[in-house]
Amino acid sequence: MASSTMILASGSGSVYNEGQKPKRSAAMGREFELKYRAEAGDLEKIRRKFGNFREISMETTYYDTPELALRARRWTLRRRLESGVSVCTVKTPLPDGSRGEWEAEAPDIREGLPKLIALGAPGELAELVKAGVSPFCGARFTRLAKLLPTEDGTVELALDQGVLLGVGREQPFAEVEVELKSGSDRGAEAFAQALAAEFGLSVQPKSKLARAMALA
Repeated sequence: MASSTMILASGSGSVYNEGQKPKRSAAMGREFELKYRAEAGDLEKIRRKFGNFREISMETTYYDTPELALRARRWTLRRRLESGVSVCTVKTPLPDGSRGEWEAEAPDIREGLPKLIALGAPGELAELVKAGVSPFCGARFTRLAKLLPTEDGTVELALDQGVLLGVGREQPFAEVEVELKSGSDRGAEAFAQALAAEFGLSVQPKSKLARAMALA
């Protein structure tokens, strides 16, 4: 791998490739992302470097069955208000370490479930949630998001800051996400590693759900 000085240099050789026009991907159903712990000051430095982020208010509620059947399978079922737009999502683990992901706009989780299954989410989901689902933890945060080109595709760079919500407990957090939108996993990893090296970020191994669950 090239030295960080070479990776972070400006111009056509940069992993960031800031001069290229981002291309959006039509692919659906697979999520590959890298997460990093951060401080508020780190987020501000990154924001200043890339500029012109889109701001989104996020209010996330996570759901499970009374028997915690989704947690046992490492599935995620959530409803998120994204600047007032209600989006339901299900995620499932894949053998390569990425995740299957399906999302649909719906006013609540009950109406969202059949839409998610119609989009390709596992049909087993319908059977698992027959007894109903209930909220058990969540998160409330502000996201600054920007689509950026990599060496062979695009990623969404997200700067998140807010609180994780348990039962009567809150925990502040700040983190950086790099999510693949098009191109290769390798390209997204190179972008994320260059970003982490420049700003001194460490890997965040746990999802927001896992950390919020610890508060429940």
